[in-house]
Amino acid sequence: MSTQAAPASVAAPAIRVAGLVHVYPEGTRALDGVDLAIATGELVAIVGQNGSGKSTLVRHLNGLLRPTAGTVEILGAEAAGLRVAALAARVGLAFQDPDRQIFAGRVRAEVAFGPRNMGLRGAALDGSVRDALDAVGLAGEIDANPYDLGYSRRKLLAIASVLAMRTPIVVLDEPTTGQDLRGVGRVRALVDDLVAQGRTVVAISHDMRFVAETFRRVVVMRAGRIVLDGSPAEVFAEASWPALAATYLEPPLAARAGARMGLGDTPTEASLVEALATRG
Repeated sequence: MSTQAAPASVAAPAIRVAGLVHVYPEGTRALDGVDLAIATGELVAIVGQNGSGKSTLVRHLNGLLRPTAGTVEILGAEAAGLRVAALAARVGLAFQDPDRQIFAGRVRAEVAFGPRNMGLRGAALDGSVRDALDAVGLAGEIDANPYDLGYSRRKLLAIASVLAMRTPIVVLDEPTTGQDLRGVGRVRALVDDLVAQGRTVVAISHDMRFVAETFRRVVVMRAGRIVLDGSPAEVFAEASWPALAATYLEPPLAARAGARMGLGDTPTEASLVEALATRG
């Protein structure tokens, strides 16, 4: 496992970040020289304690923030040369707090806003809205007021508004917050579906079980830098626990149980069961 970002030779990069620094106006250095390449179709989780730079990093991907230094390339074009509207057509970002994203008086209008601004009309727009609401289980709420929905369903609505834009890159900030087991399963299913479509998915999450069971690559951040970058088996292996502890993260229960029983790297419950069966 590398403690650096993926090499610049990653094929067909959807996202390439080089030497990215971001200093907020009050002086906080939120990103301190981040290098990261994500290939088209990759499924990547970004984890770390609050204040590690995760949200600052992903907000550079759609132009909500601009670099203090360094570069960000999206689908081969430097983000600094693209307007926010052009970046929004490439990168869909669902915020951690849905109430910072939702503004319309009806679910239908909320989900239709993005694709309409991208030029969809008529049947194409209706289909995009319907498909997005189906994906998050809110098809029956199409005429509801978003604020009549509970927090967990507003979170799903915010995700649907991004899905409806059908961007090649989808970024989800804490997508499982407030979700029960059924909701987490739904988020996992829609992430799998996006990747099956060839889209690139990046998510921020504090849910290590969700990360281990859903993502193929995990990037760990601390103090505005990347400190670990590898597969769930690598990042959650016992050798990486000190680095995780420095970020105030714990590996998933399955990984800890597997290590205690001498089963090797078992980041998911399925890998733990498989290891137990093999030993038995």
